[in-house]
Amino acid sequence: MNTSDRLDATFAALADPTRRALLARLASGEASVAELAKPFAMSQPAISKHLKVLERAGLISRGRDAQRRPCRIEAQPLAEANGWLENYRRFWEGSFQDLDTLLIEMKAKKPKRARSKDRGERR
Repeated sequence: MNTSDRLDATFAALADPTRRALLARLASGEASVAELAKPFAMSQPAISKHLKVLERAGLISRGRDAQRRPCRIEAQPLAEANGWLENYRRFWEGSFQDLDTLLIEMKAKKPKRARSKDRGERR
């Protein structure tokens, strides 16, 4: 799978709030499907479908511990997505710094308004 396909799979998997919640839970440590399903008002098979999407995207892996198949988060796809987003953050940060500079220059060139002595109003 190339980088573009991995990013597509990552962002598609992250588009669902249930899958984001599952990843947030796995960020604190391994868990079984039953443990992951507890806080959700959905069946274990529905949770398993979400986990399969996360697994296909490479965001989680499943181990084997006797009868238990614990899920764990995988960092690499998230690191790749973060790197892709970082390019845009730098772009926008630079654009905002340029805008700040321009506004400071414009403010320095702007003549101050004179106040009317008799009414204290601006003209």
